[in-house]
Formats: sequence, C-alpha cells, structure tokens
Amino acid sequence: MPPSDIQYSKLRWLLTIAGLVLYVADIWTDIGLALKYFQEKQYVWTGLTLMFVLAGLLVTQIFSYAWYRDDMNDVLRNPEGRSSVAGMSEGGLVALHLFGVGIFTRYYHLLRKGFKVVWTKTNSYTLEQRRDVHHNLFCLATDLSMLKLFETFLESVPQLLLQLYIVLGHDESSVLQYLSMVFSFFNIAWALVDYRRCLRRSLPQIREMPSGLPTAIYLMYKICTITTHILSYGLLLILSIYSTVALTFLWLLGTTWAHFLQTNFCSSKGLELLYRAVIGVILTFTFFNVKGQDTKVAMIFYYVFHSCINLMAPLLLALLRPELQTSTFLPTVSCVIFGGSLLGLVSLVVYYVLLHPKGKWREADEVDGLGKETDGMTKIRNFLQP
Repeated sequence: MPPSDIQYSKLRWLLTIAGLVLYVADIWTDIGLALKYFQEKQYVWTGLTLMFVLAGLLVTQIFSYAWYRDDMNDVLRNPEGRSSVAGMSEGGLVALHLFGVGIFTRYYHLLRKGFKVVWTKTNSYTLEQRRDVHHNLFCLATDLSMLKLFETFLESVPQLLLQLYIVLGHDESSVLQYLSMVFSFFNIAWALVDYRRCLRRSLPQIREMPSGLPTAIYLMYKICTITTHILSYGLLLILSIYSTVALTFLWLLGTTWAHFLQTNFCSSKGLELLYRAVIGVILTFTFFNVKGQDTKVAMIFYYVFHSCINLMAPLLLALLRPELQTSTFLPTVSCVIFGGSLLGLVSLVVYYVLLHPKGKWREADEVDGLGKETDGMTKIRNFLQP
C-alpha cells in the first residue's frame, strides 16, 4: 500500500460524496430562492440570484470542457491519439457541458474509479502501480476541487453577499434565505479546505497539509477573513448601492494584477483572459498566490488594505446613517467584523509561523495552484494558492 499521506482513502471517497451533496444543495436552495423572489415580484433580486448561479455554472463548464480537450490532445495522456477521453467522444463532451453536467461527469468518473481502488479488494497492482493509481485519483480530485473553487467564488460568495445585503439592508428575511446563506457558507469552507488538501496531495514535491489543528487554523483564517470582507462590502452596499462601482474597481485591480504577473494557466489566450478575470473575483475576497512566488510583501499589503476597508465600512455607516446607531444591528455587525478580522489575521500568522508544513521538498514559497503538469494527468495548472 502507498503511504497514508498519498493514499486515496475510503474516507476521502466518502467526503467526495459529501462535497457533491453540499454542492447540489447550495445550487438548489439558490434556485428555490430565485423562484420565491419571482413569485413576490422582486425581479431585481430574482435576476441577481440567478445570475450568480448561472455565472458559476457557465464558467465551470467552460473550464471543464477545455481541460478534457487538453487531455485528449496531450500526447502523454493520450499517446494513441484517440478522439475520446474518459470514455467520451468530443461530441459527447460538448453535449454534456452544454447541458451543464460536465462537473457531475467528473464526479461520476472520480467516484467510479475511486470505488474500484478503495472498496474492491485486489492484489493485481504492484506497489509502484498503486502509487500511480492513487496519485491519479488525487489529480482527478484536484481538477474537480479547482472547478468547485471557481464556482464557489463566482456563485456562493457573491450569493452570500447578496442575501446578507437583502436581509440586513432591506429587512427581508425568510427560512429559505437563511438556508441559502448557510449552504453558501459551508460550500465556501468546504471548497477552500478540499482544494488545498487535494492540491498538496497531488504534488509529490510538496508535503501534505496536516489534518487536525493545522487544517482547523487554516480554515479559521480563511473563513474569518472572507466573512469579514463580505460583511464590510454588505455595509458599504447598504450605505450606497453605488458601492458596486468600488467592488468593480477591486475586481479590475485583481484582474490587472493577474495579467501583470503573466499567468500561463490555459492552452488558449481567450481562456487565459477568462481565468485572469476569475482570479480577479477571488482576489476581491481573499488572497491568492497566483504564481507561486515569494508573496510575503504582497500578502501583507493585501491584508493591510482590506483591514482598512473593514475598519472604514462600519465607521462610515455610523457617521452617514446615524439612525442605525440606535439599533442593535450596526454594533453587532461591527463587533463581528472587528473580532473576525482580528481572529482571522491571528490565525494567518499562527498557521504560517507555527503550523505550515515545511521540508526540503517544498517550493520556495507556498503555492495555491500549479503550472501545467508534464504528465498531462491534471489541469491544476498554474501557481495559485487560496
């Protein structure tokens, strides 16, 4: 058997199913919420809710199809030059992704192959073959987890921001809204940790992220910083709907930064531009190491800048909307933002100083993604790090 740190286990297989359930629940609660808004003739909320769902679905289908095509054209992955990949012809791939089930196809192949490896007793593999099989499974899982990461920041994160804005700014709340926010929140947490762990396990030169306390602290850092950013943006939107211009500017800054770094993630220029736009969205809410370079200065600048936003948003609302000072709403949200920001930054320092895996096999700096794999097994592709 391969060592436990590179073994695709039964627990990992079961967690894949759990991730699929959470993904479906998040999408369907948002669709149900859009129908509710439509019945109430809240057409703006309906359109925005559906827009975020469709944006996440569309982008993940585009990248999923492109990665299947790359596998088909890769001489190492497809040395015989077959016009099919994963048992599907090019026409079949197009149809599956047009109907929006490309990511479910990836779930099916990962669960089917994983079932044969972890649940079926067999002695037909040598030790080296089993290492390759388990590594391949983690490559498939990392492709899938990266698609889910894209979907999370294009759908779950903005959806959470939208619903918080409606609940806090318009005093409209329902059970379905809270369910949507809960599923979005857990989908964000799942996507961050799942991608991180799958990525590190798919890279032989990088040590695995330890479970237990290191994973918990890393999750605390990410969830606290992302949640406080969302709450701060929500307060700014309550202050003025024209704050969307500022959010658009932040997205453009992130996209420009990715362009300045000259990412080389995709096989075509058009797809690379889309990828950089997605990175811009991610950078609006959390730090992401796009190239695997030394990012200490960039990370410090990023979190100092966003800490200023977290401080400024409640203060501006208190000064410009004095009527809110008499309610419990503003002090409560302000305390959550200030406390969450402090806890998130402390968790960040604790993780990278004390708990971050170190060793001679690691790169010079932490990576959130990869360059194109030479074996063509996965499209984790460029140096990224959520």
